[in-house]
Amino acid sequence: MNRETLTRLRRAQEDRVAATLITDLNSGAQWLGVDGEFVDTPPEAATDAVETAMTKDKGQIVEAKGARYFVQPFNPPKRMLIVGAVHISQALAPMAKIAGFDVTVIDPRTAWATDDRFPGVTLDRRWPDEAMEEVRPDRGTAVVTLTHDPKIDDPALEVALRSDAFYIGSLGSKRTHGKRVERLKEVGLTDRQIGRIHAPVGLDLGSVSPAEIAVATLAQVTLAMRGPRRKD
Repeated sequence: MNRETLTRLRRAQEDRVAATLITDLNSGAQWLGVDGEFVDTPPEAATDAVETAMTKDKGQIVEAKGARYFVQPFNPPKRMLIVGAVHISQALAPMAKIAGFDVTVIDPRTAWATDDRFPGVTLDRRWPDEAMEEVRPDRGTAVVTLTHDPKIDDPALEVALRSDAFYIGSLGSKRTHGKRVERLKEVGLTDRQIGRIHAPVGLDLGSVSPAEIAVATLAQVTLAMRGPRRKD
């Protein structure tokens, strides 16, 4: 890889922009696409495999007319923004890190958001709307709100529901969620936007303890990210 291509790739990763590197396995020629845009047009057979490689997040070898190409995706790391430094978050944050997420716990309540309670986890002690406007949830981001406090959860949901976040989940019973829906409508969010919220958060596993709810939540996030398994 030449210096210019490497620089562009590193910049894309720093900016959390998806990139694709196509390599001609016969000649060594390379083409880098950033956010779907290539400086030079790569062979059509290779570009046809880009979407599949990005979706599966896995390299693809393409053969066409005696040529072989390797299509390598560089998706931004998946992120999880956890709103609320609560007991469920203490279990969910390390689990999500093990699963490969960049995790940030957002909570302005400094008595809860402490390094002792969340060792090795990025803490953001600003109000969620301010923090998330800067973080800018994208299609590689999962947002989970867990405080049960509308003053904290609702502003985070407003930002998340107007973003491309691939998963949005919120703690609370159906009754609690019903009240939440009405509040979100009052600030101008549509039924379609609000319908993106997974509430109560997590798969229905009969979870009771904070750790069990964390397991159910990470399972639901994974399902949203990978899609249901096919039964062949």
